[in-house]
Amino acid sequence: MAAFILKRILVAIPVLLILIVLTFVLMYAAPGSPFASERGVPPAVLANLEREYGLDRPFLAQIGTYVWNIVTQFDFGPSFQYRDQDVNDLIEQGFPVTLTYGFWSFLVAILVGAPLGILAAIRHNSALDYAAVGISVGAQVLPNFVLAPILVLIFTVWLGWLPGGGWQGGQIEYVILPVIALSTSFMASIARIARASMLEVMTSNFIRTARAKGLPERTVVLRHALKPALLPVISYLGPAFVGMITGSVVIDLYFSTGGIGQFFVASALNRDYGVMMGITVLLGALTIFFNLLVDILYAWIDPKIRY
Repeated sequence: MAAFILKRILVAIPVLLILIVLTFVLMYAAPGSPFASERGVPPAVLANLEREYGLDRPFLAQIGTYVWNIVTQFDFGPSFQYRDQDVNDLIEQGFPVTLTYGFWSFLVAILVGAPLGILAAIRHNSALDYAAVGISVGAQVLPNFVLAPILVLIFTVWLGWLPGGGWQGGQIEYVILPVIALSTSFMASIARIARASMLEVMTSNFIRTARAKGLPERTVVLRHALKPALLPVISYLGPAFVGMITGSVVIDLYFSTGGIGQFFVASALNRDYGVMMGITVLLGALTIFFNLLVDILYAWIDPKIRY
């Protein structure tokens, strides 16, 4: 197992470096300057600004410095729009917010989706199964940018139970609506994957053998069927968590939470390439990390994966 983990880490490191370089190259190749606003900047002022931020240096010098600072100091460089803050400051300010409701959305999606799918498979073709499938399909076709205003309309405008936006240090009443809006479609996906996987496992030969031995159905499900049935769900969890973080842009904007999604959109509109690169690299690193984590967990559950 240790050799498998080491091998996966050694594969992840160059992938992360390629991501950093590729992100920088794409931003460098983007047309326009971060200081070329619509009002127009005198050429002399523009040249001074580019000299101050090192944008007048050769390409290899810029990319070398950028990669070196990230690898050795975890420094994403300056922001071109927020002159008194660098990219690290903005990430430290917004990422805990996004991570908080992303984490709770992740837990809700798993704790509701997995049991719902498994129970639907165990009670196949029952009222519970039909209800679970109906809920899953309905939840999956509702994107978060549609669900968010519906939730605000019901729980804020009509019922007056919950605030329709803000964060207030992550108080529970401000977290509930963003979590529901973000987790619903992922919960539906997990339920559908768990149901399909459980149905396949329950018709396998080893399950028939376990039943033929006279084992109680509860033992068959918990001891023999549950573990292999959850493998596809586990493989989905890594991309799902990263999808919640990256998909939080809409949630950040709609609920005004102050997460990194707001900074990302503002940086795209203002050509703040430093912030765009920093957030892109951060999300890419999270994707690599959680895929690595899922691979390790997958190999721990099914040792055949290690070979």
